[in-house]
Amino acid sequence: MESKPLLDYIGRYIHLTSDEEALLLENISYRRYLKGQYITQQGDICKQESFVLSGCLRTFYVDNEGQEHIVMFAVENWWTADLGSFITQTPADYNVQCLENTEVIQFSYNDIEELYIKIPKLERFFRIIIQNAYVASEKRIIQSFSMTAKERYLKFREQYPQIEQRVPQYMIASYLGITKEFLSKIRSQLIFENE
Repeated sequence: MESKPLLDYIGRYIHLTSDEEALLLENISYRRYLKGQYITQQGDICKQESFVLSGCLRTFYVDNEGQEHIVMFAVENWWTADLGSFITQTPADYNVQCLENTEVIQFSYNDIEELYIKIPKLERFFRIIIQNAYVASEKRIIQSFSMTAKERYLKFREQYPQIEQRVPQYMIASYLGITKEFLSKIRSQLIFENE
């Protein structure tokens, strides 16, 4: 049961006393998922927020035609959940699926609400995390409007070098909002340009 990465992550934003750390650790659960398993499925209520200890996950939406649209990946030391569903405790719009065998620390909705009362500074911590997620989401929307597919791909590689080697190309294409064939064309072009 490895809680150090979580405590280190929280420590970048707030200071917890040893008593507060102990209380926090009493209110979390460790969970292992196999590659392909879902943490949350579209239509179900997202019951927990997950901090990734190891593994890689994707958050995606399936439209009425059965087409998948990836909105986010998550790797070590990242958070993942259908945040809207988790916060409002209403049915999820997104699926959260493991792309590798994955180990997470999870906070249930009720446990987080209780921790906010017992350790008020945790509310500040989670507010910062949610604000950061919101800002990243806003930037991604602007990039999708203002950048070419090639520019979006280069930005993805620059921002998330650890993800490209771990997920199939068709998933990166879905994340970028392009076809896998078009992504293949962009990658070939970049290889040609760098020769």
